[in-house]
Amino acid sequence: MYCANFIFRKKQFDDKFHELDQSIAAFAKLTKDYIGEECWENPETGCISNMYYWSSMEGLQQLMQHPKHLEAKASQSTWLDGYQVVISQVLRSYGDGSIAHPAAGLGKGIGHSARHFKRSNHASD
Repeated sequence: MYCANFIFRKKQFDDKFHELDQSIAAFAKLTKDYIGEECWENPETGCISNMYYWSSMEGLQQLMQHPKHLEAKASQSTWLDGYQVVISQVLRSYGDGSIAHPAAGLGKGIGHSARHFKRSNHASD
């Protein structure tokens, strides 16, 4: 399993940002081997973290090459006050099963389930 973690601080979002953000999120769900996503916000730093999960690198690469993603990346300084992207391979995930998560079951050798999580509204404020 692979995770793309997009961490950013926002400036001001406009209609163009929202259109691109929604287009990219919709396309991500259509990429090969997409599993799910989650979003977190750190009130202390003002950083927002959007994490997307795939069972292979192919879907992640599809997203990175998508024209809307490239357009957003080129214009990021208009809407963002800094960003960091972390691409990682998830080796293990475990818990008590009471929290739904894209990586649930990974540590048990069950394989990858196609769990889709609703996108948080943090990125669309």
